[in-house]
Amino acid sequence: MSGEIIKSFAAPANNPTGLTFDGKYLWSSVSGEDWIYQIDLNGNAIKSFAAPATKPRGLTFDGKYLWNCDQDTDLIYQIDLDGIVIKTFAAPALNPRGIGFDDKYLWICDHKTDLIYQIDLDGTVIKSFVSPGTYPTGLTFDGKYLWNCDQDTGLIYQLDLDGTIIKSIASPAIWSQDLTFDGKYLWYCDSDSDLIYQIGI
Repeated sequence: MSGEIIKSFAAPANNPTGLTFDGKYLWSSVSGEDWIYQIDLNGNAIKSFAAPATKPRGLTFDGKYLWNCDQDTDLIYQIDLDGIVIKTFAAPALNPRGIGFDDKYLWICDHKTDLIYQIDLDGTVIKSFVSPGTYPTGLTFDGKYLWNCDQDTGLIYQLDLDGTIIKSIASPAIWSQDLTFDGKYLWYCDSDSDLIYQIGI
């Protein structure tokens, strides 16, 4: 059922702000301690390392590397799975929150502009459109559509690549941060409950 909570578990630390799936494991960034964790699908930590900067937000995985946007530095970091920074570039705006990867391009949602940007892997903006809500935080790609969670509306939106809303579902908690897709389900993190949720779409 769309929006049904399949299960939930505690995030690896307080204030989870980023979430992605690498095909086997979840990765969670936590702003409370500026750390990134690899966890299994029951929440058990596999390994962890320091985030590249001081307020890590969204995470995504491109098949080889992690990408992390940071709200303090307003930079996008490409990092390997041991936390080594490969490259950095400026985010398209001044409050990057969510980041997704569509097999070719990155997508960034920004709370300052309330826009969703498509950028190449060097940071060049290809296009942008207005986010469906007024406080966009998380972003992921399911192979065809984008999914965006919004703190103000309390909704998770399914969007086409031009920003048209396909559908929306209620967020499982009130302080949306990020989400990811595992091929069947969405996973969502919330910094009020400090939980990670698996939800049906």
